[in-house]
Amino acid sequence: MTVLKRYVLRLFISLKYITANVVDRNNGRIVATASTVEHSIKNSLECGRSCNAKAAAVVGDVLAMRLKVEGLEQGQGRGIHVDVNKEVEKKGFKNRTKVWAVVNALKNNGVKVILDDNDDSPSWSNH
Repeated sequence: MTVLKRYVLRLFISLKYITANVVDRNNGRIVATASTVEHSIKNSLECGRSCNAKAAAVVGDVLAMRLKVEGLEQGQGRGIHVDVNKEVEKKGFKNRTKVWAVVNALKNNGVKVILDDNDDSPSWSNH
């Protein structure tokens, strides 16, 4: 069975690191990833003890480049799905800017991002 929302963005945000994965839900594999844990990204940032929205944007930029290399920036025509409300809920309200920084960086680099909004109240999802 094929899944309609095949490619999904998953974020992992800690006090020190930000990791963004695009998962192929048909087989459960990560098709592209970017993280501030990587030396090439970490060395280009001035994170100090905590990563900020600027670091999240860099992670989004790198992830977008890697999706393009894999030919998946359009998610095979279906786009990359992200439920921003769910990601913010999972990470806590104070990480909202980091979540949006990753999403906006993907969009700005030509990745087809589809915002899944399960909530009827678009309180701050119109960034």
